[in-house]
Amino acid sequence: MRTVSIFWRKAALVSVGAGVAAWLVLASAAGRMDGPATAQMQQAGEELFVHQWVANDSKAHGDGLGPVFNANSCAACHFQGGLGGGGDVAHNVVAYEVHPTIRDKKMHKGLVHAFAVNKEYAESHDLLSKAFPIIPGGDRVVGGCTVRFDDFNPVQLETTNSIALFGDGLIDRLSETAIRLNHARRVAKQLGREIGGDFEAAGAGRARTLPDGRLGRFGWKAQFATVKEFVAAACANELGLGNPLMEQAKPLSKDCECNEADLTKQEFRQLVAFVEAIPRPIEELPTNPTERAAAKHGKKLFTSVGCADCHTPDIGDVAGLYSDLMLHSLTSKLGDGYTHEIIVEVPLPGSHPKPDEWRTPPLWGVADSAPYFHDGSIGSLYDAILRHEGDALPVTKAFKSLPPTDQQAVVAFLRTLKAPPVAKNSADLIAANR
Repeated sequence: MRTVSIFWRKAALVSVGAGVAAWLVLASAAGRMDGPATAQMQQAGEELFVHQWVANDSKAHGDGLGPVFNANSCAACHFQGGLGGGGDVAHNVVAYEVHPTIRDKKMHKGLVHAFAVNKEYAESHDLLSKAFPIIPGGDRVVGGCTVRFDDFNPVQLETTNSIALFGDGLIDRLSETAIRLNHARRVAKQLGREIGGDFEAAGAGRARTLPDGRLGRFGWKAQFATVKEFVAAACANELGLGNPLMEQAKPLSKDCECNEADLTKQEFRQLVAFVEAIPRPIEELPTNPTERAAAKHGKKLFTSVGCADCHTPDIGDVAGLYSDLMLHSLTSKLGDGYTHEIIVEVPLPGSHPKPDEWRTPPLWGVADSAPYFHDGSIGSLYDAILRHEGDALPVTKAFKSLPPTDQQAVVAFLRTLKAPPVAKNSADLIAANR
């Protein structure tokens, strides 16, 4: 098995190298040429970010909030540690993907919205199940062979927590070449360790290459390449605000047409300008000498046990990011020696994230961004470390082997990664906007 593992690592390294080479050719042609944002644009965008939308809002150019939505403002879900931070569990959303089948080869995805502007648009898990029912199993001929298919539920549900937006402008401007080269070095390092007989290292993960060839870097599944696309999807899906890049989300229960976008091109650009300008977090050591020494020691341990392999401190010219922006599996595989796979009629592209793959979230600002993990189910930094399995299982084992004082030192280091001190108080801004 180790020989096979090394073979595939070599293949992965060649693939990564080819991807980097291709990007080096394309990078010069890529650009985000919207022109520089002014302070006035950012201020106008902030006002849109905290605005509490209503149905048929006078500020909108379409039908305003809805018809289905999860919150009435951007700030309602992005406020932990200041305006633009992550959200609490109360604002978690339920996302779904519908696996393509022979009957419907299109991949459907969206949200089961918590609210609707009227009852006829209300959504539920039952409505989703009726729209995409379980496909009965049975014997079918595939490629001349009879294959037994189990009953198949094409709907995959996930509960996700709102991601902090601190420093997203820096990530947006980060060279894709730098991200891919960082990953290539990581794969090469892992291959070298395996050739030397060390198989107890965290998995290198993989890049999310979008259908158009760009690198995904935003969202829990790295499904967006730019801040602009992330903001467009959030407006359309979370608030029901149509915009120049995306139409508003349609209800599961009933067709709904709104022919005019709620945000103009100028307003949308202002909102993006504000999000891109949200400051990056800081690393702030305690003033107490004992606590300061513990945090510094914890930072060294963070690297030595392997946390920094995936939570890479620096990429390119962005320092203190603590993310490789790659997809990683966080679920341990079944340990019976067999590969377990559901047989499906229409396989997904290899580039599509598996259910247990998630983008490594940047740890900058992590001290002020509880709850943790994609589903917001973990309340403390210590428990968040322990939940890491899958690609990160060797690192979790190394952390558990540390003496309790060293474990707490790692946590003490993570507590130095604070939200930006200039982040504005979201509660005050929301209150002022009422």
